[in-house]
Amino acid sequence: MYCFLCVLLLIATSTTSVSEGKSKKLCNVVPKDPYIQVGSDTQIVCESFCVHGSVYWTVDGVVLDHSWMSTINSTHSIVSLRNVTRRKATVQCHRDHTRDVLGGTIVRTYSKPSKVVCIWHYRNGSSGGVPELFTCTWEQLAEASEKINYTVLISRSNTSQSEICSSQNVRKCTSKDVHLSGYVTLVGNHSVTVRAKTKHWEVYSDPYEFNPHHILQIRCPKLNVQALYGHLLAKWNTSTSSNKHYCQVKYNQEVLNKTLEPGEKGNMTIENVKSCTYYKVSVRCAWDKAPWSEWSQEQTVLSQLNKNDVKLRLWRKIRESYKNGTRKIDAMWTEIPSACQGTFKYFIQASANKERGMQVAYPQTLCEKSTCALLVNQEAHKVKLEVFRNGTLLAEDSVYVPAVGETDLPQVANMQTSSRKGVILISWDAPSQFVRGYMIDWTHDGCRYHWKEINSTSTPLSGLLDNKPYNVTVTPLFGDKTGLGTRALRICSTVAAAANFSTIMVKVSDKSALVSWEMQRKDVCSGVIVHYIVSYGTGHGANLNVTVNATKQEILLKDLIPYSQYSVYVKAVALTGASESNVRHFNTKRFDPRFVTQLCVIGTIIIVLVLSAGLCCAIQYRKFLQEPLPNPGLSSVALWPSGGQQKGLFLFRQFNYSSESICARVYMEESWQTSTLDPNREEDSGSVFTVKPDAHDERPHGPEETSTQSPSRECTTLLSESSGQLSSYRSQGSVKSPTRSTEKECQTLLSDKHEQLTASLAMYVTVDMFEQDQGG
Repeated sequence: MYCFLCVLLLIATSTTSVSEGKSKKLCNVVPKDPYIQVGSDTQIVCESFCVHGSVYWTVDGVVLDHSWMSTINSTHSIVSLRNVTRRKATVQCHRDHTRDVLGGTIVRTYSKPSKVVCIWHYRNGSSGGVPELFTCTWEQLAEASEKINYTVLISRSNTSQSEICSSQNVRKCTSKDVHLSGYVTLVGNHSVTVRAKTKHWEVYSDPYEFNPHHILQIRCPKLNVQALYGHLLAKWNTSTSSNKHYCQVKYNQEVLNKTLEPGEKGNMTIENVKSCTYYKVSVRCAWDKAPWSEWSQEQTVLSQLNKNDVKLRLWRKIRESYKNGTRKIDAMWTEIPSACQGTFKYFIQASANKERGMQVAYPQTLCEKSTCALLVNQEAHKVKLEVFRNGTLLAEDSVYVPAVGETDLPQVANMQTSSRKGVILISWDAPSQFVRGYMIDWTHDGCRYHWKEINSTSTPLSGLLDNKPYNVTVTPLFGDKTGLGTRALRICSTVAAAANFSTIMVKVSDKSALVSWEMQRKDVCSGVIVHYIVSYGTGHGANLNVTVNATKQEILLKDLIPYSQYSVYVKAVALTGASESNVRHFNTKRFDPRFVTQLCVIGTIIIVLVLSAGLCCAIQYRKFLQEPLPNPGLSSVALWPSGGQQKGLFLFRQFNYSSESICARVYMEESWQTSTLDPNREEDSGSVFTVKPDAHDERPHGPEETSTQSPSRECTTLLSESSGQLSSYRSQGSVKSPTRSTEKECQTLLSDKHEQLTASLAMYVTVDMFEQDQGG
């Protein structure tokens, strides 16, 4: 240690001399990034001549006590690290007053290889002879990034060490050229040393001493297994060596040990095996203090059927009674496993107990399955089951069936049931009579039964189906008879949260949505629904929840945003849990559908009214255009009614006379002609109708005519007969038909004046023409 300090001081002195002449001296920490062996000590020097005052040390940020430090002079501080076990530690030197870091270093540790173990073994598939391989393994703690070269050195009986194999970063090495056969019989040990070397350090493991006998791994045994009646026989080959062997036989997770003396053959009988069960058997062996060989290849064997293992566990259920006094009995038993070899037949037979101990046996029935139905009367019966294998009786069992009305038999009372995590717990009170046990049977569908016999007054029933109701019956057993069965209340193995949803429907408006749902048929083991929770939202922010009573299955969601997408789902909450429906998406309407409907109805009504009004106007207008208008100048008009009658000049619009003749005359109706005339009224001897012809008309025109009453009547009569229409004036009427010659004259006149009437002509009506006498 003193020499090491001298070297450090020498280095510091040389550093000081080199730094002479410089304007500023530098601080430093030495040595830089050292590697030390785990558990060893080291010292770090801080060259603090660049500062005035004291310094302190830290390791991974933790300040070290002053007892760890020492000072050679005012410019060098030394810290001593003892028993370093960390894989890496950061050591720093600080200025005491300012806490500035003056320098630092990283101390890394390495360990030597440990737990070296070597075996001498055979190659895979080797048939015998001397082992060919020598393999050593070890452990070491080191940095994963470092490249470590390992070398295995062996020393044989005080000889110098020699290298047998090497590896890189792998803590295992196998040599194929190690000859220990000459040393097997020698007394004394051999040794192996593992060397680990990097660019920074080199270390050796502690010597691993061994005896070749103690590291030799013998070959894997060859196994043969036979299935015999009630047991298995395992045989394997052993080494021809005279050494003692230790072997282990494993079958279905069970391990048996066997010690073989020198020359003893390897065999073992495996007892207590189940009938008709497949077993996987393997074996391994080793010399004394030597490693175990590899497990042999597994041998699979099927055990034989043991007659003592056959437990039929015969039981019966009284199904129903018929009017003729017969009863249906279902017999059930435990079937022999199908893996068992051989042909098995089951025969069932019932016998009735008569008076004085007499028995009447029914014919035997061959049953194909593990259940069989029998018909018996109301008397007590004994049902017997026989099983034959290959024609030989293998096992038999019987069960008692009480008679109808046999009420003095023992019966359990106060049955209690409960279920938890799929297991039904059942308990009861024992009857007052002595019983040897109880038979419990249970079913969930009335067809498939499970049953077991116990001696206590409580038992759990496991292996049940989820969410299924079970019927459980307990029957006491005494002697070779059975008591009366007591049936517990129906109980579910597990209770579901709630019934599942079948459908969810949404009727959408602009600001509301009616959500309704339907549940599947409620199962017996479904929880009772307390309420529903409807959750909805747009996906932006948290959903809104609405609670609905369990009696309702719909809800109207209000205050929704028009023309937006929503999602909704319903949760059914029960005392035992909850079930959720699928998420349903919907879009609200842009407008209220009722408003659109009303708008369409109102618009339709308006359109119908407009079309109706237009149609009526068109019809009236068409009638107006088609109705013939009379020529007042050619008609005889009655006197004006008395009272307020005034004379005046009337202006008439131009008329279209395309359908009238210029000779058309309008006369008063007959009722007007026969009525009493006003005596003060003057008779008009005639009316004048003046037509001004068109100047451009090239046809010759006759002189102006002054029509009298007689010709007018003739033309009017002719026009009335030809057209078949009546005048619009109520005071007009038809007269006698004119002569044929007069009709011809009117037709000629109509033809001559046709073009003149089609033009727009001015018509004048004098007042005195209305004052003519009606009779004139």
